[in-house]
Amino acid sequence: MNIKAKYIVFLLTCFMCTCNALAAINASQDAKDLPYGNKGFIFQHESGDYLMHIEFRGQFRLAYPTDVDPILNTDYQKESVHLNIRRARLKVGGHTYKTWLKYYLEYELQSTSLLDFRLMYEKNKALKIKVGQWKVQYNRERIISSGKQQTMERSILTRAFTVDRQQGLSIFGHLEGQGAANFNYWASVFMGTGRGATENDDEHLMYMGRLQWNPNGKVLAFSGSDIEYHETLVMLLAIGGVTNRSPYTRFSQGGGGQLEGFEDGVSGQYRINQMMQESAGKIKGFSWQQELHYKQINDKLNKHRTEMMGHLFQAGYAFKCKEASKDKLEVYGRQAFYYPTIKDKSQYRSEWSLGMNYFIVGHRLKTTGELSHINSQFESDELLSGWRYRLQLDISF
Repeated sequence: MNIKAKYIVFLLTCFMCTCNALAAINASQDAKDLPYGNKGFIFQHESGDYLMHIEFRGQFRLAYPTDVDPILNTDYQKESVHLNIRRARLKVGGHTYKTWLKYYLEYELQSTSLLDFRLMYEKNKALKIKVGQWKVQYNRERIISSGKQQTMERSILTRAFTVDRQQGLSIFGHLEGQGAANFNYWASVFMGTGRGATENDDEHLMYMGRLQWNPNGKVLAFSGSDIEYHETLVMLLAIGGVTNRSPYTRFSQGGGGQLEGFEDGVSGQYRINQMMQESAGKIKGFSWQQELHYKQINDKLNKHRTEMMGHLFQAGYAFKCKEASKDKLEVYGRQAFYYPTIKDKSQYRSEWSLGMNYFIVGHRLKTTGELSHINSQFESDELLSGWRYRLQLDISF
């Protein structure tokens, strides 16, 4: 059976399972009371030990003159209108056998790729275990789902500094001390070869650690914008680190790849060490998010070391409505920059973005408009810059 046929079988299986669940509910006396929550339709066994929620999500985007962050000189020469189905997702999650044995699956329908598939043991808040494939919980900008972001898309830092989705094992938890003695932690080990990779290229694995301090004694959810309108400040301070050795210098949803200026690698060629510091907070409609990144790439084959750094800051204000259920309007701004090599700061990339969100049903149904100005100084000493205009509709149901 080829890969395409396997994807078709997978989708048909999901469709049949959904139909069977609906048929079972329709046969019951409570068919009219099919539960629906913030994660889609809910199917639950009467014992409470089995629960499944199913959700579909779509993201539609209009952009000019480009929809991506310019990387090369030629990217600034393209001028055309883009209308994309940016994301089309199927999400299935819940718990099985016991309420503390949870699972989650996320599938990208457009590119026919399995994004997430993980199993979580969450009986103890202070000590949880996760196995499978998911977005590494390293930096907040990448952890937040694209459907819950404040901005239309992640910043120009993502390509250079994210470790994206990996397969592995994680131990994490919430240490619920009183007041400022409140922390979250994550300690993980991964294959280190990107999404969909079934094995490591050598004996070197990826190791990741994140420590998050919750000084107000409350955990700030991984979502952008303060549409909940927090009456008191809720914030976090976090640090994290990653080390990995593989053929790759960068990761994305598509798996492992190379940053500009690096050749295709062989097994164990690149040793990556990176660190980050971040803060975020929400209060009375105002929200902010800040990240500082450092990344070191050691080319073991050519005996060469590259050091990179980047920073972003974004903030927004959601206007308060007299009725909590009414639509909300938010304005936001973001500034991000990074140096591809710290030794030569004449080379850099920067982004200035200004946007507006109109929340119809919170993050589940919203429209976004964004204007960005992006600068790039390449080795050619030619300063390139340009404007980008984008409109987007995001819906989950």
